[in-house]
Amino acid sequence: MIAFLRPAFISVAIAISSLALVIPANAVETIARHAILIDTSTGTVLMEKDADVATAPASMSKIMMLYLLFERLAEGNLTMEDTFAVSEKAWRMGGSKMFVGVNTRVTISDLLRGVIVQSGNDASIVIAEGLGGTESNFAVEMTDRAVEMGLTNSVFKNATGWPEEGHVMSARDIGILALRLITDFPQYYPIFAETSFTYNEIKQSNRNPLLYDFPGADGLKTGHTDASGYGLAGSAVRNGRRLIIVLNGLDSVQDRAREAERLLDWGFREFANYTLFTEGEVVDNAPVWLGAQATVPLVIGEELTLTLSRTARRNMTVKTVFQGPIPARIETGTELAKLVIEAPDTPRVELPLFAGADVDRLGVFGRLGAAVSFLVWGAVTE
Repeated sequence: MIAFLRPAFISVAIAISSLALVIPANAVETIARHAILIDTSTGTVLMEKDADVATAPASMSKIMMLYLLFERLAEGNLTMEDTFAVSEKAWRMGGSKMFVGVNTRVTISDLLRGVIVQSGNDASIVIAEGLGGTESNFAVEMTDRAVEMGLTNSVFKNATGWPEEGHVMSARDIGILALRLITDFPQYYPIFAETSFTYNEIKQSNRNPLLYDFPGADGLKTGHTDASGYGLAGSAVRNGRRLIIVLNGLDSVQDRAREAERLLDWGFREFANYTLFTEGEVVDNAPVWLGAQATVPLVIGEELTLTLSRTARRNMTVKTVFQGPIPARIETGTELAKLVIEAPDTPRVELPLFAGADVDRLGVFGRLGAAVSFLVWGAVTE
């Protein structure tokens, strides 16, 4: 039996570790070599381009180093006031720097800002050595944690993203990691929105262009090497809806800024999130055979929200599918039906529906009466 419902939008619970999601047809191009745009509420991928290619991530790989540091802080094993020692290796490190002094000690609070705001390679090595003993040991820990998180195209050889053979991440892995960091550590994430930091009387500005020109932007990390080109992992919130953009392989700082803003604007403009049912809400009613009640409510297990384009919205179909009438006795929580959602350029979605109430069987005389009615009138369905 198929019962059609009014057109609507559904969301499914998303495992953010995999982003195995509904992917609409791409309607936008990008000059980036690698890209992905994710709606964080549903995990829906709005667009992607070679997002699973393992490539040099440059400083965007520092997001993993920061994630591991946030874990220590959240567990209480470290505090913002704790200090790490600056080795000669860290002090001598080239590239972007926080300008820590050799043989000094720096607080975790300052080191975090040295990495997030200033992209300091020196600060990254200080953290890696403080947590792992050596940078190479900590790189192994970063890789192991990536495997645990389901980042299938990430291998770390250092803590900084400095060019090194075999040090790679994919755009999808960076997007998943960014989503995990935002979700798991909301207490620390606001640091990514800070636009400047002064250490050793040297003031440096955050390299993330979105923080200055894109309303609602609040993170995350830029990257650049000759091997990777210019890259960005960025995030912004508009009307309570958060998107994450990851780009890599651009030719200039200007291209990086323009593409990030353009794709975020497109994602906010062309797509929206629609909630159909709250957790436990009745979706439909199914007829019951030989039951004390004529119907049983069909309920959804979780709140459902789907990210769709407005074009798909107008052509959405939603229906319930079950074998009916459903014989009594029925116990609450028994899976009885499926909710099926279809829309243009969107894979078919099927979700289970459950009995929302107990339905006892009729007594002997009730069953006899129902059988007679069936023989005389046939099955009655809505």
